[in-house]
This record gives sequence, C-alpha cells and structure tokens, in this order.
Amino acid sequence: MAMLISGKELAEKEKEKVAREVETLRGEGIRVKLVVIIVGDDPASKTYVAGKAKDCAACGIESEVVRFPQQTTEEELLEKVRACNEDPTVNGLLVQLPLPKHICEKNVINAIAPEKDVDGFTPVNVGRMVIGESCFLPCTPAGCIEMLQSTGLPIDGKKAVVIGRSNIVGKPMALLLCAQNATVTLCHSHTRDLADICRQADILVAAVGRESFVTADMVKEGAVVIDVGINRGADGKLHGDVDFSAVSEKAAFITPVPGGVGLMTRAMLMRNTLEAAKRQSGRFE
Repeated sequence: MAMLISGKELAEKEKEKVAREVETLRGEGIRVKLVVIIVGDDPASKTYVAGKAKDCAACGIESEVVRFPQQTTEEELLEKVRACNEDPTVNGLLVQLPLPKHICEKNVINAIAPEKDVDGFTPVNVGRMVIGESCFLPCTPAGCIEMLQSTGLPIDGKKAVVIGRSNIVGKPMALLLCAQNATVTLCHSHTRDLADICRQADILVAAVGRESFVTADMVKEGAVVIDVGINRGADGKLHGDVDFSAVSEKAAFITPVPGGVGLMTRAMLMRNTLEAAKRQSGRFE
C-alpha cells in the first residue's frame, strides 16, 4: 500500500517558514503584498482566489483581490496590470486564469512585470527556467518537486514520465525534473503506447484533467505517483487524474486529491511572493 505524500503537511511547513521571514522583513519596515486580479464569476476561480487570500493571511502577507466583471475589456485589464507593475507597494501580481474568451491570455501574461510574476508564467521567467537561471518557478511544478523530494527517494537518474504538455504544468514539470537529473518522457494526446511508457516510470506525474485516467495497469510497482488533476466527478466530489484506490496498491508513494498538489501550489505562491519582496528590497541572496 502506497504512503501518502501529504500536501497539507508540507504546505503548512512551507507557510510557517514564509511567515517567519515575512515577520522579519516587517520588523525592518518591509511589507510584503500580493495582488490577485480576477475577471468574471467562474466558481472554481473564485474558490482558488479565496484560498490564496487565506494563505496570505496565514503568512502575514498583505493581499488585495481586484475583481472585474465578465464584460471587462482587454485594455481595461491591461491598464490595471500596468498600474500594479508601477506600484512600488505591490511585490507580486497574478491574473487568475482562465480569462473570458474575448481577452487574450497571452497578452495579459506578457504584460506582467517579470519581477512581479509570482506565477512564473511570463516569457522572461520561463526562459530563465529553461536555461537554468534564477527565476520565479511555476507554482504547481515547483510544488510537485518539493513533494517528490519529501519522500527521501532520489530523483537523480530516475525515469520520469509526465502526462500532459500544458505550459502551466506539463512542460515546466518536465524541465524541472530534467534539472534534477531525471530522464524525462513528456507524453500527450498523440503519444503512442502510453500505458507501456508509463509502466517504465519510476516517477509518474499525471496532469491531463481527466478523472481516473491513470489506472493501475499503467503504473510500475513501487513508483512514485504525483496526481495534479482536480476534476469534479458525477458524485459532486473532487477526483484526481489517477485511480487512487487501485494505484495505491502498486505505488510506493502517491499524492491524494484533494489534500495534495493543490495545497502545495498555493504554498509555492507564498514563497514566490516573499522572494519577490526580498528581491525588490535588495535583500534577496
């Protein structure tokens, strides 16, 4: 039976560490602030934004949620992004995705100042990640690496398979695993013999957005399985991309849904926001 990698426990430890550093900065007159912009009334987005505000409060980070109606124009949104870029009291800035269809996500992401891009989505931060320079790492892949490292098992030299090639999770996840000296295969909807490839993985990361997509016959005995998926099932409950009950019988370690990667994603956002404040104050080492 697999051991659980608890996102809750790891996230709490990370937030406690961030809170201590934020308190130290506050004692030196440096305040840390995150601005989150949300457009429209998407229920999932509203839930995510509320969770981020809660984490900020726990870490002593000031948070401001800017809400725009669904019909907001792209230029109105970009104007707010530019204002936050220029505001010296704002350390971190993110725009909650997805955006309404009439707004180009690429244009909005590209408009965020790289030094305030705590989501790690701008081309500058992505480029720095690719070539191994210091940058803000995308929060979900960074959280996954922390969860893998928490097992005490080495990543170096292992065979890793990532299912899903999104810019937010799949592609950066593959890059970060490669940076840890894993041999990485990035799979997607056009991959042939997917199950055979997955069965070779010492580390399997599922990020496809399909409930119970990864079944037990796709998993190697003793593998570490990271489930990034969050899917609302017919029962109204949250489910991952992995058939948890069956895969748990074969894996050595597995992340739960809920209580897994999602909580670590938010914790990594707190870390990035703290680092942004330190960089902007000249305190980043």
